[in-house]
Amino acid sequence: MDGIKVLGGHPLHGEIAIQGSKNAILPIIAGTLLHDGITVLHNCPKILDVMYMVEILKQLGCRVCWKDDTLVIDASCLDCCEVPADHAGKLRSSIILLGSLLGRHREAHVPYPGGCTIGARPIDLHLEAFRQMGVCIEEQEGLLLAQTKGLCGARIHLRFPSVGATENIILGAVLADGTTVLTGAAREPEIVELAVFLNKKGARITGMGSDCICIRGVDRLHDSEYTMGPDRIVAGTYVLAALGSRGCVTLWNAPVDQIKNILYLSGKMGASLRWNRNCLRVDARRAGAPVPFIETNPYPGFPTDLQSQLMAVLCMAKGKSCIRETVFEARFHVAEELNRMGARVLTNSMEAHIEGVDRLTGCDVKASELRGGAALTIAGLMAEGVTRISNKHFIDRGYVDICEDLKALGARISPIEITE
Repeated sequence: MDGIKVLGGHPLHGEIAIQGSKNAILPIIAGTLLHDGITVLHNCPKILDVMYMVEILKQLGCRVCWKDDTLVIDASCLDCCEVPADHAGKLRSSIILLGSLLGRHREAHVPYPGGCTIGARPIDLHLEAFRQMGVCIEEQEGLLLAQTKGLCGARIHLRFPSVGATENIILGAVLADGTTVLTGAAREPEIVELAVFLNKKGARITGMGSDCICIRGVDRLHDSEYTMGPDRIVAGTYVLAALGSRGCVTLWNAPVDQIKNILYLSGKMGASLRWNRNCLRVDARRAGAPVPFIETNPYPGFPTDLQSQLMAVLCMAKGKSCIRETVFEARFHVAEELNRMGARVLTNSMEAHIEGVDRLTGCDVKASELRGGAALTIAGLMAEGVTRISNKHFIDRGYVDICEDLKALGARISPIEITE
């Protein structure tokens, strides 16, 4: 079993650059299918989820190749509308291929998506929207069978600002006949990045970043190059790693404007922060204050994808903290593993109550999903002794190389094989 070994007690110091965005690259890769030509994507993170998506594209008939961190996709030979179940079952983002394949081929067979086990994440918003756009959808034994004579623009309202549904609707509307007006849309920076990418290919999208997005259908897209922006969740993870280890780090290419909420919170916890356009310095040597109450919310609220990492840091805060999770249920699995290290975390369906302790003790723990795995890595940095984290592959779904990044900051960390 793949794992990570961490020897705690060494504050992080040094500088690293932030990788390209996981949550932006996946819908952008799906968006390349809308054009029967070539797309060149620079600064692509070579993470496991991207590898899964690339394999799906290859099985759909696309030609795909890597040149360092540049991904070249030729979708001119796309000849299949059936998404293979083996990789789709591992990847939540596989559902956004529905919009792209309907836009390109007017037909799509997509298995129900996989991904992290962090509670129910229904796709009813996606299906309702596509039905409004003229798509006939049947659900058969874990498979979505979708067909249309032609996508039509529509007025669609999302009752919850789902990121995946917003992306899927945008992808489906780009080549639709007429104009689609989407209200209640998600406002995440990754939505903006997807729209900017598609506009560079000839799409006509406005309003991204607000809760009302307008997509005017076009006849076709064209070849393009695009450079991926940095990953705000990776940046936030390393800010929290600095806080947890009481270190001092510099993050290059950090998307400061997208993580203002975590920077504000870090300041309240005692960190000193300085930044300019593309560089962030975090001095957390005097950090340690608790957070009496914080709740996760869709952007621009505190991101659910940083909730577990924050919980790990608060385990050694000087007082009591409370985190309320409002986006996903069942996202407190990591609390049990943190308690094995000596933390005091009590959870109910929506809240985690954390009483700070003087020390954590390294032990064997198990990652059960991506961000929980990152949280256990941070806890390992904070703990006395050795922590061994199994199921590293979950962490690899979102971090290019968390061990090398943290090692560059002075952590005693390495990948290992764990025998059961």
